[in-house]
Amino acid sequence: MTDLTAYIAGLPKAELHLHIEGSLEPELMFELAQRNGVSIPFDSVEAVRAAYDFSNLQDFLDIYYAGANVLLTRQDFEDLAFAYFQRAAADNVRHAEIFFDPQTHTDRGVAFGVVVEGLIAGMDRAKTELGVTSGLILSFLRHLTEEEAFATLEMAKPYLHHFIGVGLDSSEVGHPPSKFVRVFAAARELGLKLCAHAGEEGPPAYVHEALDLLHIDRMDHGNRSMEDESLIQRLSAEQMTLTVCPLSNLKLCVVKDLKDHPVPEMLRRGLHVTLNSDDPAYFGGYVNANYIRLAEAVGLSKEQVTEMAKNSFEGSFLPDAQKLKYMAEVDAYAA
Repeated sequence: MTDLTAYIAGLPKAELHLHIEGSLEPELMFELAQRNGVSIPFDSVEAVRAAYDFSNLQDFLDIYYAGANVLLTRQDFEDLAFAYFQRAAADNVRHAEIFFDPQTHTDRGVAFGVVVEGLIAGMDRAKTELGVTSGLILSFLRHLTEEEAFATLEMAKPYLHHFIGVGLDSSEVGHPPSKFVRVFAAARELGLKLCAHAGEEGPPAYVHEALDLLHIDRMDHGNRSMEDESLIQRLSAEQMTLTVCPLSNLKLCVVKDLKDHPVPEMLRRGLHVTLNSDDPAYFGGYVNANYIRLAEAVGLSKEQVTEMAKNSFEGSFLPDAQKLKYMAEVDAYAA
């Protein structure tokens, strides 16, 4: 183990871009399929892992939605969440803000409350048993209509006290942020924070829309912002947090090789970058793997790694006092 790898392993950090359905490991998928009597198109854990060899966002989404079919009961969602938090705690993640896709579940007949209550139970266990705090972000599926997003927001109202924000995910190209202006405004009226996937596969224009039309508080991915000088300057000036996901970018061919990843240039230009695992069961690594493999590929320094860990707490939706407490822990660790 290199000195930097060991340093990353113990570094306190937050994870701000994690789709809980994307942490469904093949072993748990099989276990839940058997528990619930759900047939899946794989005859072994190895066959599932082999299927995880995809080359673009849509191929990934197809298997991601198929895998979600095994999630049916409150216990399933609790088990899914707690399994993620055990891995996060092992990576010294102290706080996580996790996305979930209610439409993936309600569209196949699973009640909204079943999903939320199961996830919250797992999150509560993580806080009690592992000391990991967390927040829940409701994501709208952008390939569906804004009307369907409004229906989901309506379903969420009895559970609003459980959410810290809303997000926007799924197939980006052809589904610009402008499609969801009204529902994002409605979510803000309800007191929720706003984030959106922008500039992953979609063009820099989508990043402009997320900022100017949705008025997001945090940007998920944002890689293609680096193609637009005015965006770079704006994101730096506004200190907009970017939740970057290196191994996801590699697996989905957003970058051809990790050594070409834009993170070093983002840091050089003063962008508020954080590193995250996105859908770790599918993309080959949880948060520490994203730090370590990127650091090895592009030659990150200890100072850069520390800066991104501090950014992860600063860019969270935690109250300021808690942010400062966690950031002080990073400083103490670095010292």
